[in-house]
Amino acid sequence: MSVWSEVGAIFSAVSSGDTWEMTSAFRANGMWIVCFVLTLVGGILTNLFFKYWPFMDRHLERGIAVITYLMIAAIICWGVIDRFVFSSQWSGSTTVPPFLFMIMAWFGCSYNVRLRTHLSFSEFRSKMPPAGQMAALTMDFILWFGFCWIAITTSLRFTVYSADNFQLVDGVDDVMKWWFYVTVPIAFTFMAGRVVGNWLEDWKNYRSGNEIIQQAVIGGDV
Repeated sequence: MSVWSEVGAIFSAVSSGDTWEMTSAFRANGMWIVCFVLTLVGGILTNLFFKYWPFMDRHLERGIAVITYLMIAAIICWGVIDRFVFSSQWSGSTTVPPFLFMIMAWFGCSYNVRLRTHLSFSEFRSKMPPAGQMAALTMDFILWFGFCWIAITTSLRFTVYSADNFQLVDGVDDVMKWWFYVTVPIAFTFMAGRVVGNWLEDWKNYRSGNEIIQQAVIGGDV
């Protein structure tokens, strides 16, 4: 089967809504092409979403991170009280928090990409000429975009595999694992949007002659 036939099979499987067909189709190499387009288009649309909704730009990802953090704290706190005060324990108190932490981590990572508080070597790069700075930032864009592309592809494969096998969160009878796994490609789509937005901002500064690389501050604001 050619790679373009595999791409067609992926769209056919998704339109059918059958998780078994999607699991089989997503294993093909054509999935890389589909997810490349999905990452690029999703990143552009997400960047436009944040551009025209400044409130979401400032609060969406960190709001999700804070809410999931509070949910983790509440579940663990109640688990301790439930065990030592009422001599009982909800079986999901040790299995649900790790999934919530996964959500908190990836959405928090997306927001910190926007803040540029990741490893960026800004002290070294700020001493480079503008063309060198722009080249380094373009390299960052390619690496981050590739990271998002790989993560979206692999996480979508794992999500449909989990849904097809009806995997439940351990200790809980009515919570599916794929409900949590599906947030990973969403978070990385947000991250792709942040990467696109950062590069466009850098290119605008480069063309206008403004300062390109600025010192990022952990805990700062957009």
